[in-house]
Amino acid sequence: MTISKGDTLPDATLLHLGADGPEEVALADKIKGRKVVIFAVPGAYTPTCHSSHVPSFTRTKDQFDAKGVDEIICISVNDPFVMGAWGDATGATNAGITMLGDPESSFTRAIGMEFSAPPAGLVARSKRYAMLVEDGKVTVLHQEENPGACEVSAGESLLAAI
Repeated sequence: MTISKGDTLPDATLLHLGADGPEEVALADKIKGRKVVIFAVPGAYTPTCHSSHVPSFTRTKDQFDAKGVDEIICISVNDPFVMGAWGDATGATNAGITMLGDPESSFTRAIGMEFSAPPAGLVARSKRYAMLVEDGKVTVLHQEENPGACEVSAGESLLAAI
């Protein structure tokens, strides 16, 4: 079942690259009692993700802060080392965006957002989406129909909806 507006996110353990290496992050701890934006991409360093999706949230970070968003989280089916390097390369980490890996695609599968595109080397990856989550409940959800597009899931589009 694909996650929908009004649904509560399932608990999940994601990975973050900390100062001493990979650290487990309980998603429930990140979203409980908080207003959080979560956006997901098919893969770190892939063209649309790298040149459009992450930059759209870096550009709009201050505007989300002004609307009371406590944290912006980027999730990708990648390991935490790749997510850490990608956050540095895009400036997302410096902008205050949390880069989390879902290396086994467990969270992505749990919310019904998995997809594969073997010709592009993408297997068991995430569909492109952005959502606003308030105290664990999805209040706004924008999912792209085409994983190569970044329109409804861009930072500016989600910002306009909240």
